[in-house]
Amino acid sequence: MKTRTPAGLLVTWVLTRALLLLCVFKVIVVPGPDVTSDVHVIYQGWFDVLRTGTFPLDDVTWQYPPAAAMAILSPALLPFLEYASAFFLLAFLADAVVLLMLLYVSERRGGSRRGTWVWVIGLPLLGQTVYARYDVMVTAVAIAALLAAARHPRAAGVFAAIGAMIKVWPALLLLGTRRGRATRQTWGTAVLTAAGLLVAFTVAMPGALAFLTFQKDRGTEVESLGSLVFHVARQFGWNGTVQLNYGSVEFLGPYVDVVSTLAQVLTALAFGWLLLWRFKARAWQPATLADAGLTAVLLFTTTSRVISPQYMVWLVGVAAVCLLFRDSRMTLPVWLVLAATFVTFLEFPLYFGNVVASDPIGVTLLFVRNGLLVVASLSACRRLWRATVTEPRRAEHAAGPPTPTSRDNAVPTP
Repeated sequence: MKTRTPAGLLVTWVLTRALLLLCVFKVIVVPGPDVTSDVHVIYQGWFDVLRTGTFPLDDVTWQYPPAAAMAILSPALLPFLEYASAFFLLAFLADAVVLLMLLYVSERRGGSRRGTWVWVIGLPLLGQTVYARYDVMVTAVAIAALLAAARHPRAAGVFAAIGAMIKVWPALLLLGTRRGRATRQTWGTAVLTAAGLLVAFTVAMPGALAFLTFQKDRGTEVESLGSLVFHVARQFGWNGTVQLNYGSVEFLGPYVDVVSTLAQVLTALAFGWLLLWRFKARAWQPATLADAGLTAVLLFTTTSRVISPQYMVWLVGVAAVCLLFRDSRMTLPVWLVLAATFVTFLEFPLYFGNVVASDPIGVTLLFVRNGLLVVASLSACRRLWRATVTEPRRAEHAAGPPTPTSRDNAVPTP
């Protein structure tokens, strides 16, 4: 147990979070689009519909699993505040809960403080978007799943299922569970929990599955990896347009559907690689679950048709858990994620107008951010494979066949 109080961590967290709160409450105004408008307009509009007992059936921007309603309705817990103010404070509290969980592991269970520092320093690199989206809330649930897995696999399954029913991606964290009993307990509990939630929402609120239709119709968003094709093509006369479509700023025009399909193919290939890794893996270390989780979330984020700025919250959260473990192989990918998070803040909101215009500044920022994510993804895959497949196989070959015991060599008595 560490005896030195983590005063530096706590002071840094307080100062950086105070700055984020000043930004979302507009005491400090950050240049670029108003990132809080989603809360003031979209979330509050959903809130008004959801509290009537139905999902937003006529709103194509509602593209989330049914338990997302809990995050949108959560400001009702603070009825003495107006909606946006309550939401910002609850996002702040979710951030604080993550800090406490990471501190508990690093200070009481012998984990490394590196992981806690990743969260404390990494999250504010994204700017005020952190508290203006509900992703910090679902990330807190996902981190709880990762931290519970070693001692309480069934609890991890419950948390992962709740997270997946809020925003899908926490289900990816289950791919790294140790084969055998841990997988049966975690996956079984997760399936039962998710099924129970889905049935409950379907029975209680009309439109629980509407998000499936709205989600499949999304195109190529201007910040995604595939969008770089059109940012470059615009320099040579491509005649498509940039419009607000299905809740995000997307490219519309010739060949967009082709690039969107290719992105989905890449995602499928990424999933196939993850399944192959799971089949081939020979050794699980304490960090393997988190390392595999970061690899999976990186792959699915990087290949997505949409890379919204708030997706970086997921990556920072899982990266923080990785570096709690001293045997984690993800140090380089984590640093790349942190760098990509800061560049994301530059491209949104600071220079988002340049991104939409496909001018040199905007295109350069996107190439850098998406390039960092690609390198981080490939590095994570390589490191995970080496740690769990290549190196254990070499160790087995070096050890050779089992040495006979003295009992095996003993001469039997008549």
